[in-house]
Amino acid sequence: MNILVLSWRDPKHPMAGGAEQVMHEHMKGWIAAGHKVTFFSSRFPGSKQEEKLDGVDIVRQGKDLFLGVQLSAFWWYLFGSHDKFDLVIDEFHGIPFFTPLYVRVPKLAVLQEVAREVWWLNPLPKPFNWIIGWIGYTLEPFLFLFYRDIPFINKSVPFMTGSQSAKDDLARMGIKSNDITIVPHGVIIETPSKLPPKEKENTIVFLGALTRDKGIEDALRAFAILSKNGNDNLLWIIGVGISNYVTHLKKLSRRLGIEGKIKFFGFVSQKEKFELLARAHVLINPSIREGWGLVNIEANRMGTPVVAYRSPGLVDSVKDGQSGVVCKVNTPGNLSREIEKILSSPQTYKTFQYGSRRWASQFNWEKSKKLSLKLLENIK
Repeated sequence: MNILVLSWRDPKHPMAGGAEQVMHEHMKGWIAAGHKVTFFSSRFPGSKQEEKLDGVDIVRQGKDLFLGVQLSAFWWYLFGSHDKFDLVIDEFHGIPFFTPLYVRVPKLAVLQEVAREVWWLNPLPKPFNWIIGWIGYTLEPFLFLFYRDIPFINKSVPFMTGSQSAKDDLARMGIKSNDITIVPHGVIIETPSKLPPKEKENTIVFLGALTRDKGIEDALRAFAILSKNGNDNLLWIIGVGISNYVTHLKKLSRRLGIEGKIKFFGFVSQKEKFELLARAHVLINPSIREGWGLVNIEANRMGTPVVAYRSPGLVDSVKDGQSGVVCKVNTPGNLSREIEKILSSPQTYKTFQYGSRRWASQFNWEKSKKLSLKLLENIK
């Protein structure tokens, strides 16, 4: 098949995350099976308009804000110069590409998570953040009408997602259960030739985009509580964010009195990321909503347990009581208490380390690619 994937960002985008990595791995599997894949996404500073990455033909047009890339995809698909496609994949990231309105070949919708309350945590200045938050939260359920089975008007579009949480949310949006296929994510690990020892001081690590919805502010507050309890800890923050928000986070750490115990790493290579995960003692993940939570599995593979909020996606990727702990109530105080419990004794910690590695070993891309390939080849 000649497959087109429509997505707001590609793996080289400076703000690319787990969703972009997941889609790229699936596409590599489809190419290995003999299919051709074109990936349409947004431009970013320094990007090429067209390039090939691991066999995927990437086309970049439009911006990743205010429907820019969606409108560009609509115009390019109808009036641009390209081959005929046999299958079009419409990847949601809050807003889809509305392919049922103009694509007449078979379609597959791919969704990592339903946005819901994430809409309220957009980075726009006041009052625009509230306006966009209200519009997004209110209108999001209506977006799925384009993909539902409406007699004489619309044929249902099948969905692929990565977790039971996401499937449940899709069902609440009116998508029929038998139109939703869960394809568990794999994980790519650049394991150091020899795992480095853990840091001498208890080290907590946060890994992810520095945005409000990822819970970075709650991570800082939880760490401040740990420090006030007399614990001698370090906090490593790995990830990038908008410059003014990163400045806000550094000011917050000063107000909390923890500035001297925090290190902001910014962007790191894959090799350095896994080395830091291996050296840290606990990954903290207070995200309010995820499609799954790839960073949890990455940490677990390095023998690092996770303490996470009870949020969609995180409840799927953390094996509560084995690979880490899912908080009963989502507060910084509960995060700090659960971290203290895991680090309470060497034996307790070793038990969680063993459970982390055992849980993470179940996820691999070969299995995931085969499942998504089977789904694609059965779409009519």
